[in-house]
Order: sequence, then structure tokens, then C-alpha cells
Amino acid sequence: MEVFEIEGGKRLTGEILVSGSKNATTPILAATLLTKETCVLANLPLIEDVFCMLAILQSMGAKVEWRGKRTVAITAKDIDPTKIDASAMKKIRSSILLLGPLATRFENFSFYHPGGCVIGTRPVGTHFDALQKLGVKISSRGKKYVVDASSRKADQIVLREMSVTATENAMMLAAGMSGKTIIKIAATEPHVEDLGKFLVTMGAKINGLGTHTLEIVGSKTLHGGKHAIISDANEAATFLILGAATGSTITVKNARAEHLDLVLEKMRECGVNFLVKRNSITILPTKKLKAVAKIDTRTYPGVPTDVQAPFGVLATQAQGETLIHDSLFEGRFNYVPELLKMGAQATVLNPHQVVVHGKTELHGTVIKSYDLRAGAALIIAALCANGKTIIEDIYQVDRGYERIEERLQKIGARIKRVETEGICIVAGV
Repeated sequence: MEVFEIEGGKRLTGEILVSGSKNATTPILAATLLTKETCVLANLPLIEDVFCMLAILQSMGAKVEWRGKRTVAITAKDIDPTKIDASAMKKIRSSILLLGPLATRFENFSFYHPGGCVIGTRPVGTHFDALQKLGVKISSRGKKYVVDASSRKADQIVLREMSVTATENAMMLAAGMSGKTIIKIAATEPHVEDLGKFLVTMGAKINGLGTHTLEIVGSKTLHGGKHAIISDANEAATFLILGAATGSTITVKNARAEHLDLVLEKMRECGVNFLVKRNSITILPTKKLKAVAKIDTRTYPGVPTDVQAPFGVLATQAQGETLIHDSLFEGRFNYVPELLKMGAQATVLNPHQVVVHGKTELHGTVIKSYDLRAGAALIIAALCANGKTIIEDIYQVDRGYERIEERLQKIGARIKRVETEGICIVAGV
């Protein structure tokens, strides 16, 4: 078992590069199943969720060939869903994205319940409802779902909610069928749009990308495609908030401001100084951070739920009270007790709301990462804190951030990855 060992209290400086989007990569990897021809994807983030998705594809018989450090060629000519790696599927939430593509290739197959972060109830009902409206029958049998796609058909559907992954599943199914499908109440996140652009390179015709109504004319004979994954907006936001919280001067390369409008607006409201250029955003030191009255996470273009925990840490360094409302998930505040161990002052009002009281001085101790985004937020807290912090369960961070400690070291962070054997730390020292 590995942990992060972090010495905080130091200002950072330099440039840090944003990787390819995790949330764009996993659905686009799933979409390679829509064709028997080779697909070439560039700018892949080298993270656990991506490796796990590739392993799932390979377990079914897809050929995976690396053509450089971040470029992969995938050929899913002969695949067999009965050979799917159940353990790998149960590790990541994004394995649910295989449902749509497999329903275009096979009339009957079974499917394991997806895994991923424990951040509250994450029902698959919206996925099932969307695909059932397109003629796919799904039933539960033990630990599996049994899928009958023999009656799949193009149609007009309305999603129950603006679910990102349900939108993506419906898009992929629609792209792999003949006829026109209209999806209403579609999610509009940049990574949803990126998936759409990849489907277009494969031969699908899509109108309305970036809007809540998608019109898709699909084909049973999609061809191979080439695509470069967009940069990760959530990772960019994490690094921007890191700079602001630690009072540092950090230039975040490959940060796309047009994907971060409300994130940047909330940072501006907090008193953060930054400079936006074409392909980068530079955070400048702020003498005094002030609390934002309310941070309310919403579907895009709202503040992403994935950035809520880093904002929670930023609030500990701002003067005043910040109400954080996560309307999307009820388990996103599992990082708050860890911040309390470090000296933060916060009150969890209910599963969806917490009030953070600032400014407080944080101190190092032993804490634990309970999910991907919480882990990144706790790294920010540790770098703000005085003394040494040990963060356990860092596998959660590795799922979404590529060798984050190595990139942070390059801007002066005192962070290292160490084996737990032989580590002894006294809380507060």
C-alpha cells in the first residue's frame, strides 16, 4: 500500500501541464467497440481508469497497440462480451459506458454492475430508461444485468435528467443504428461534446453538439476514426485552486478557460487574481481570500461536482463563511471529517450542504482519501498545512490524476509517494 507524504506551508511556482480528459477518454474508448475497424486515439491520460477500461476491451478480444506514450490504436473486430473481465468492470463507474456500444454489436449479452467512487447513490435507471426507449430491454438477474437489444431502433427520446453518462450511452447506441435519433435533455459537458466529435469521425452525423437536444443519424457500418482527447477541465480547476489556496504563482498549461467559466467566476469572487491566455491560465498570489457566499454545483455550465471538494479546501483559507451545496450527490462531503482533523472549521448541515468557516490554519496529520476528487482536494489541504501530512488510499487519486506527485514536485511541492511499511507519524507532528 502506498501513501502520499507531504510537507506543507511552502509557496509553489512554475508551470504544470494538464493531461487529457479522463471523462472524455473513457466513453471514447468504449465507442471504439462501435466499429470493427481500427481507431487511433491521442492525448490519453495515463491513469488507472483508462488502463482499466483498456483491460476490459482486451478481455473481450479487442487488440490494443500503443503507438507512443499517449497514443493507442484499438481494433475491436472480433469481440466476445461473455469473456468480459468482471473484476475490472467492478472497479470503475465508467464501465457502464460499454452498455450502449455493446447493444449495437450484439442482440443478447449480460452486464456487471459498475464500480467507482463511493460518493452516494448513483442509480443506473436513467441509462436503462434511455436505452429502453430505443428498444433495448434490460433486466436484473443476480449480480448481472441481462440485455436484449434485438428490437433496438432509432427514435425520439427524453432523458429523465441531464445525466452525462446516460447521454453518452444513448449517443453511442444511436450512432451505431440506422435512422435518426433525437435525444432531448442531453448533457452538454465538454467531454460529451468531445465524444460526439469522435463519433462524427467514425461516420455518424450529429447536429446540436453542446446543446440539450441532439439529432443523430447513425449507421450500422461505422468506420475507424482518429481523435485527440481534449484537456481535462477538472484537473485544470484542481491546479488553479491549488495555486490560489497556497498563495502561489502557477501557470496551468492546456487549461481551456471556455470550459471553466463559472469556476473562474467563483475564484474571481473569492478574490483570486489570475491571467488568462490562449492556452494557459496563470494564478497570481492573493493577499487576502474572501469567502464566497455560496458554491452550488450543477450540470454544465455550472460549477462541476468534481470541483466541489477543492473549493471546500479553498474556503478554509478564505475569510468568512462559505455555503457549499452539492445538489448532484449526497456523498461528496466525505473529505470534510479529514479536514476537521487538520484543524478546519466546517459544519455539515445535511448530505448535500456544508458550511465552511474560514480562515483557519491547517496542520499536518494522517488522513484518508475516500474518492478521486476528495483525494485531490486533500493534497491541496496538505500543501496549505503546516507540518507533515500522510494521505492514505491514494489509489483513488491515481484513478484520475496521472503521477500527480511528480508534476507537483516540478513546481516545488514537497510531496512523495512512499510505501506504508516503516512509516510512523504522530498526528499533528
